[in-house]
Amino acid sequence: MIIGSGYETGWMSEWETRATVEEALGRVDVADKGVLVIIPDSTRTSPVSLFFSLFCELLSDKARKLDYLVALGTHRLLSESALNQLVGISSAERKGKYAGIGIYNHRWDLADTFKGIGRITAEETREITHGLLVEEVLVVINKMIFDYDQLIICGPTYPHEVAGFSGGNKYLIPGISGWEMINLSHWLGALMTNMRINGVKHTPVRRLIDRAVSLIDMPILCFSQVVRDEGLAGLYVGTPQEAYDAAADLSAKLHIIYVNKPFKRVLSMIPEMYDDLWTGAKGMYKVEPVVADGGEVIIYAPHINEISFTHGHLIDRIGYHTLDYFLKQKERFQDIPRLVMAHCTHLKGAGTFEDGVERPRIRVTLATGIPQDRCERMDLSYIDPRTIDVAEWEGRENQGILLAKSAGEILFRLRSEV
Repeated sequence: MIIGSGYETGWMSEWETRATVEEALGRVDVADKGVLVIIPDSTRTSPVSLFFSLFCELLSDKARKLDYLVALGTHRLLSESALNQLVGISSAERKGKYAGIGIYNHRWDLADTFKGIGRITAEETREITHGLLVEEVLVVINKMIFDYDQLIICGPTYPHEVAGFSGGNKYLIPGISGWEMINLSHWLGALMTNMRINGVKHTPVRRLIDRAVSLIDMPILCFSQVVRDEGLAGLYVGTPQEAYDAAADLSAKLHIIYVNKPFKRVLSMIPEMYDDLWTGAKGMYKVEPVVADGGEVIIYAPHINEISFTHGHLIDRIGYHTLDYFLKQKERFQDIPRLVMAHCTHLKGAGTFEDGVERPRIRVTLATGIPQDRCERMDLSYIDPRTIDVAEWEGRENQGILLAKSAGEILFRLRSEV
């Protein structure tokens, strides 16, 4: 049974949050058991430190072991200092008060991290994806989870370019999974396109993820948060599917802004929690649906100096292109992970590739610390961020110009598409 509540206006009080957590944990038998909490990294706005404190207080004396695992996917590993900051403790507290609690990166970069847990058949992928993909996939996950008796997922839900909404089972797959499901799920999202999938509650990608997680034979409790302006607007606890379902409904009300007409130009201001273009590209994903044909999105992030700390060398090789560009030249890109191509198509946006000529629907321009020559080699436009006066973009919606502040978590959609 689902526990929790949410608010379209206002926020949950500290008392209400605590009461919800206490009630939910009171229904789980953790006596002398190992508990592993799966949490997001710092590229998600989430009160991680609040829940870290509550879980430690309420579980430490009951559970045999309580540890935390950061669901990185393939994001950059966090330093020990960054891990401490993520959960809101000092180095001294880590060595003292919380010495018995492990806080770990998901080591996606090490082959011996993983264990295969089963397969999804080609016939199943055909049914789940409505024929977009027909292939068998081995489901591989961080084997660390099997050192515990109870898994707890704890993280926020937002509109998402690959799964429709983040949250729920997505923290397990692809959050702590191997390359097989990472590649398959992201490529499926690319085939469906950001325009069609972002902000949609039930998608083939979500069904694929849920099917893969069903192969994990252990109890999983999910704390799905809905965050607005860094405050907790909602908290739902139950199975991953139950908690996700409720959180996505509230997220759709809080994190999607509907507009009447498309914009000619958009300035997406990327917050500093996105420290490379791989994560900062969310500033494109979330506004693409409201950009007019022939329009422009400017990714304004003077603090970003790198394409991707993990995959930059591959993106430098292939550049940013439309889905059509990759689909019609499959032989050229056989050695490129589908995850990387999916990201490239999402940032470039919709478009066509005919007779050797690529025609993107819109222009994507970087106003970042990435040099002009590198931008142009990757088929992106460039503008010096020092030439942009943000104040000139304010209040010009009636002129077809949108300023998207703190871009990345709020999705813009056209009202006519509802």
